[in-house]
Amino acid sequence: MEPEVIRVVDTREYVSMLRGLVEEGHEVSMLISGGSMSPFLIHRRDTIFFKRPDSPLRAGDMVFYERANGQFIMHRILRVRRDSYDIVGDAQTQVEHGVRREQIFARVTRVRRKGVMIGPGDFWWGFFARVWPLLLPLRPLISRTYALVRGGGRGKNGTP
Repeated sequence: MEPEVIRVVDTREYVSMLRGLVEEGHEVSMLISGGSMSPFLIHRRDTIFFKRPDSPLRAGDMVFYERANGQFIMHRILRVRRDSYDIVGDAQTQVEHGVRREQIFARVTRVRRKGVMIGPGDFWWGFFARVWPLLLPLRPLISRTYALVRGGGRGKNGTP
């Protein structure tokens, strides 16, 4: 039996490749890495599916964009402004202002969350797109309360 070969790929290189596929019109998928979209999406548990936006971007949309420093980020649009977007991760309270449309290369179309495919029209999709952004000032309190209810510590996969 041949040993399994695992290739470690730089995240920037990998997302750049996916971006190229998106720009060619493909929908691609990626396992979530990082905790900024918790509690909706959990590191190494959930998968996102994304493609080039084919309609105007709206508040609540999850988008992939590239920062000026070359870092790729997938967060949620909080506000649409005349010439930019305010964007924030679901686990964050610090809003990133001034993200321009040309920085955004993909919109998340659906996710595999806890092994189940969900997308627009599903309860949790709508909750995190419409209700969760309204709770931005309360997120630290909600997270602490949730951790206490779950037994005072971190939950499965290191998340509250």
